[in-house]
Amino acid sequence: MHLCISLSLLFANLACGCVRDHAFHRPRSIVKRRSTPRVPLTPDEAVLTNSFDNNTLNDWSYYYTHGVHLAGTNRTMAQWTADRWSENGFQSRLDEYHTYLNYPVSQSLSLTYANGSVFQASLEEAVLTEDETSSYPERIPTFHGYSFTGNATAEYVYVGRGQVVDFEALVALNISLEGKIALAKYGGPFRGLKVKNAALYGMIGCVIFTDPGDDGNITEANGYAAYPDGPARNPTSVQRGSVQFLSTYPGDPTTPGYASKQDSPRADKSSVVPNIPSLPISYVEAIPLLRALDGSGTPGSQVNRTNWVGALNVTYSTGPAPGAVLSMSNVMRDAINPVWDAVGIINGTNQDEVLVIGNHRDAWIVGGAADPNSGSAIMVELSKAFGRLLATGWQPRRTIVLCSWDAEEYGLLGSTEWVEEHIDWLTGSTVAYLNIDVGVSGKTPSISATPEIGNIATEIMKKISWPTMPNETLYDAWAAESDGEVGVLGSGSDYTSFLHNGISSLDVGSDQGPDDPVYHYHSNYDSYHWMSTYGDPGYQYHSAMGQYLTLLAYHMANDEIIPYDLPAYTAALRLYYDELLTTINGTSGTVDTSELSDAITQFENSANEVMALRDQAVSTDDAALKTVVNQKFRDFQRGFTSVGGLPDREFYKHVVNAPGIDTGYAPTTYPGVTEAVQAGNFERAAEWVGRTSLGIRTAADILKT
Repeated sequence: MHLCISLSLLFANLACGCVRDHAFHRPRSIVKRRSTPRVPLTPDEAVLTNSFDNNTLNDWSYYYTHGVHLAGTNRTMAQWTADRWSENGFQSRLDEYHTYLNYPVSQSLSLTYANGSVFQASLEEAVLTEDETSSYPERIPTFHGYSFTGNATAEYVYVGRGQVVDFEALVALNISLEGKIALAKYGGPFRGLKVKNAALYGMIGCVIFTDPGDDGNITEANGYAAYPDGPARNPTSVQRGSVQFLSTYPGDPTTPGYASKQDSPRADKSSVVPNIPSLPISYVEAIPLLRALDGSGTPGSQVNRTNWVGALNVTYSTGPAPGAVLSMSNVMRDAINPVWDAVGIINGTNQDEVLVIGNHRDAWIVGGAADPNSGSAIMVELSKAFGRLLATGWQPRRTIVLCSWDAEEYGLLGSTEWVEEHIDWLTGSTVAYLNIDVGVSGKTPSISATPEIGNIATEIMKKISWPTMPNETLYDAWAAESDGEVGVLGSGSDYTSFLHNGISSLDVGSDQGPDDPVYHYHSNYDSYHWMSTYGDPGYQYHSAMGQYLTLLAYHMANDEIIPYDLPAYTAALRLYYDELLTTINGTSGTVDTSELSDAITQFENSANEVMALRDQAVSTDDAALKTVVNQKFRDFQRGFTSVGGLPDREFYKHVVNAPGIDTGYAPTTYPGVTEAVQAGNFERAAEWVGRTSLGIRTAADILKT
C-alpha cells in the first residue's frame, strides 16, 4: 500500500483519523463509482437535514476550541457535551476510566556546530495577535504524548520518514546509526513507529519535523502568505502527538485487554511506549539542523527513498556532520488520571440491535477546531436533529448510542477502555460503529469502511448538497476526488476497537485537498480563528458532513433490514486475495493459498444465500425472517475476529485487515499472511493462510441460511 501517486490523489484520499500523520494513506478500492441522479429526501430525512444550522455549529465550535481539553483535564467539557445531548432527548451519562497518561514538564533542544557556536531551538509556536488562543497562558507546550523522559547528546543522522526501509537504506549506505540521534520527517508511518525504529537501530533520541513539501500547492514557495496573513503553513507550526506504538496495541498501555479502573492491576508498558526521548519541532527550526548536514554523508537525491527529499532549501543529506552535535532533553510527568466518555442513548424498539456513533473530544491544544472538534460540533447538531425527529413521535428500530471519547489522542484510550468494559453487550448487539473524527479540515470528502457498508454509505451521499459548486452533491465531490473508491480501514481513530472485535465500522470526514488552505494538524493554529477564516468560513461543510452522518445513522438505525451489501464483501476478499498473490510472487518463496481461495468461495455462496433470504423476507413481509437476516448481518463480522490475534500484537484480531506493523495507520489486508511473507517467514505465512481461512469460513457459517 505504499504507492507513489500524484499529489492531487494523495490529498484527495487522506484517511479520516486522528492518531496519524495527516498526509498519508491511499485507500484501495472496495466500492466502485456508480452514477445516479440526486435522490430526493423523505419527510423524516427532511426533518433531520433541516435541523442543521450553520450558526449553532459555529457556536459549538467556539465552545470546544476555547479551553484546554488535553486528555484527562476537562471533565466540565465532557459534562457539557452530555448535557447538550440530554436536552435533545438522549439519556446521557459520563463513564470514567483511570488511565496512564504523561504530561510535559520541560523540553529543550540545541545544536552545537563544529566551530563551537550554538543554535538553541525555542520549541514554541509563535503567538499571533489575530489568533487569540495562540496566546492563552494555559496553552499546551509542544511535546509527544507517552514520550520517554531522558537526555541525549550526540551527532545526528537524517533518517527520512523513519520507516524500517529508510533505516535499511542508511545501513546499506554505511551510515553509522549506533549512538546517534535521529532527525525524521513527518509523513509515512505513525510517529511512534519512527521513534521505535530509531531505537531498534541503536539510536538514542529522535527529533521529528513537519515539512512543507507535504502541504500541497498552498505554500509560501508558490506565492501564498503564511497563516495568519494567508492560507499557507505558519513556519513555526509544530505537530504534537502520541508516540505509543499503535500497531502493537492501542488503549491504556498499562491495562492491555481490560478496562482501566481505579483498582485495575497495571501491566508493564515497555512493549508499547518508547525508551528513548523524542521531540517535535517546526520546519523553521528544522532548517538549521538539516543545513548543518549539507555536504556530509549521502545527499538526499542519492538515497533513492520515496519522499526522502522535502521542500526546504537544503540537500536532505544523511549526515552525520563532523562536530555537529545535538543535545536534547525531555522531561515528562507520569500520572494515573481519570478520563471521561460522554454517552447518550435513545432506546430502539429492538433492544438486540444497536448503532454506536462516536467522536473524540480531547485535543493536544486549546483549539482543535478541525481535530477533533469539527466532529464534536457535528455530533451536538446531530443530537439536535434526532431530538426534533423524536418530537414528531418517531422512535428508532435500533438503539442509538452517541459517544464522545476522551484520551483518543494518546492512543484511542477512551474508546478502547469502553469497548473492553462493555464487550459482551457490544458483540451481542451492535450492528455498526460510525466514526467522525476530523469532520472538516478541508473540502475533500473521504470515507473508509468495512465493505458491506460501502453501498449505503455512498448512496446517502446523493441526498446531500455539497457547498463547493452549485447543484453538486456530496457524492459528486467524493467520486470526483476518490474515483469512487471507499477506503480500507487501518487504524488511527476510534473505530479500531470496534473493528477488531468484529463490528462493522465506518470512518468519515472532509480533508484538506492540494488547493485548500493548509490545515495545521495538532498545532496551536488548528484554532477557531483558522477554521472560521480559512478552513470553513460560514460552517457550510460542517453542516453538509453533519447532514450526511445523520442520514446514514438514520438508515442504519431505522431501515427494516440492515442496509448491508454482502456481495461487496466477497468482491473485497477477492481483490485482497489478488493483491496477496502479487505480494507472494514478488518474493523467492512459495505459499499454498488454495485453502484461502476455497474459503472465499464458501463466503461468496453464503453471502448470496443470505441476500436471497433478504429478498424473500421483503417480498413476503415475513417479520421472523427479517429478524433472522438482521441477526446474520449484525453478527457475521464476528467470524473474522474469531481465531485469535495477529503474531506479537494480539489486540488486532481481524483476519481481513489491520494496520500495518510498520505503518500504524495504513491498512494491510490479510495481515497475518501478508506480513509473514514480507518478513520472509513462509512457515508462519502458511499457518496464517489456515487461520485466515478459518476466520472467513466462520463468517460464512454465520451467514449461511
